[in-house]
Amino acid sequence: MQAIILAAGMGRRLGEYTRDNTKCMVPVNGVRLIDRMLNQLSKLHLDRVVIVVGYKGKNLVDYIGDRYDDRLKIEFAENPVFDKTNNIYSLSIVKEQLQHDDTLLIESDLIFEDGLFDLVVNDPRPNVALVAKYQTWMDGTMVRIDGDNNIVNFVPKKAFNYDEVETYYKTVNIYKFSRDFSEQIYVPFLDAYCKVMGNNEYYEQVLRVITLLDKSSMKALDIGDRRWYEIDDVQDLDIAENLFAEEHERLGKYSKRYGGYWRFPKMLDFCYLVNPFFPPKRMKDEIRANFDVLLTEYPSGMQVNSLLAGKYFGIRQEFVVVGNGAAELIKSLMATIEGRLGVVFPTFEEYPNRLDPSRLVAYVPEDKDLRYNADDLKCFFGDKDLSALLLVNPDNPSGNFIPRDEVLGLAEWCRERGVRLIVDESFVDFTDDYATSSLLHNATLLAHPNMVVMKSISKSYGVPGLRLGVMASSDMALIAAAKKDVAIWNINSFAEFYLQIFNKYENFYKAACAKFLEERRRFAAELAQVPYLRVIPSQANYFLCEVTGRFTASELTEALLNRHNILIKDCDNKTGLQGKNYVRIAIRHSDDNNALIQALKAL
Repeated sequence: MQAIILAAGMGRRLGEYTRDNTKCMVPVNGVRLIDRMLNQLSKLHLDRVVIVVGYKGKNLVDYIGDRYDDRLKIEFAENPVFDKTNNIYSLSIVKEQLQHDDTLLIESDLIFEDGLFDLVVNDPRPNVALVAKYQTWMDGTMVRIDGDNNIVNFVPKKAFNYDEVETYYKTVNIYKFSRDFSEQIYVPFLDAYCKVMGNNEYYEQVLRVITLLDKSSMKALDIGDRRWYEIDDVQDLDIAENLFAEEHERLGKYSKRYGGYWRFPKMLDFCYLVNPFFPPKRMKDEIRANFDVLLTEYPSGMQVNSLLAGKYFGIRQEFVVVGNGAAELIKSLMATIEGRLGVVFPTFEEYPNRLDPSRLVAYVPEDKDLRYNADDLKCFFGDKDLSALLLVNPDNPSGNFIPRDEVLGLAEWCRERGVRLIVDESFVDFTDDYATSSLLHNATLLAHPNMVVMKSISKSYGVPGLRLGVMASSDMALIAAAKKDVAIWNINSFAEFYLQIFNKYENFYKAACAKFLEERRRFAAELAQVPYLRVIPSQANYFLCEVTGRFTASELTEALLNRHNILIKDCDNKTGLQGKNYVRIAIRHSDDNNALIQALKAL
């Protein structure tokens, strides 16, 4: 068997990375694509490897040199018109070599885990294309396969239909051709196709024609969950460096992304915190039905959006400001604090991180479950000089919750001392008494003008991609100042439309909250069966767990990511939890939660 690698392309979309070299010379985590591929091929005992070069071909030839002579017989062929042709011409240049032996045909801009070559070589079928179920990041040629794994159609870019993606598989661009197939079928069709259609085409087009005439010629081999990526641009390179990082580096690379994990569809994200049961399909369908208008029209300004937010929560328009996520409003609010801020640690650190540490007055509960109540806060902060007191309720990551009446008592206590009480109730709808726990009521806000209520819509309502949050207070000067502080169009049309239609789905939301409570109780019982975890009771949509044996918190987090592609939050870097071996685990749908339980038990 031999291998043919197509490496003539210019790789324009990689910009600076391919200014002086072809794509396969680009390094991923310090290893060039061509070195990774040749090292993988060297384990197959091939008779030869033919590399078709073009753009910056001399650089590639010189770089490879004789470094692989003890493992591979490498030959080169040149496409001198690489800038005027596509890969069909590169392959036609080596059509004679293609007919000499069974062949692995490979594109050079691929990165994939070890074992994919063994998978295709060991497959008993003579002509095989490696394929993967379609995912949103994939581009290029797709295929459809039947129940016998015959490729029944190659779908080029021009024929791609988003309504049919459930039926698509992406070609991994690794093929196995038998000598007979190349000699008797593929090369004759290649010659004919090039003669009729020219050289600015793709070699898959020839396979498409062959498949339409004889569906049994090419079989599909689904690679399942095996890792691979095609690197066409800088975003692809960035994702590949995460997917193929060394195990001890992967967690750090993912953590620096702060989200965007939809780019890694096989990952289960138990780190970020959202409602797993809302919004309902009907609501998403309504948003989809209005997609074109929302995409092409400007959103409204703050006057309209604060009106919508007031309608959403049943409060006065002048009491509320809408943010591009709560984070935007937190930044604005913290800039108004002139003195010291009382903070309970550990907590959601977006607030304290906005101030110099010298301006923070920290309270760390001594209770082993990090429990505290309003009286504890009054006792600790009673003799402290504060301008404001922060209460994240339920708290993150502990899940501690202070009931509504106690919070209002704390607000009155703060008012008597001239202290502003900031209450972040982003997770309050996950509490057992979710129907009566919120502070977002006109009468409540009017009675406590020193109180500011922050709420992330992303978390409770399961729409983090919309980036929505609100800040509410009857201190209308504070609210008016915040409205002036944020950009005139600080939320987009999709977020505005969501605010507009939410009230039609309130009953769905209430049902989602009730369903969530059931799943939290079930999941808590399952987690409690993991022998090396101590699960702290929670009134939020996550559990803080102490890792009591077998692993440290960081070891457990890395093991879940590297072995099971599951991401949880290592809390060792949180103030008050450093070195104490705590992790935070979000609550997702039951199927996902069960997958995590199985992984924890497998470890």
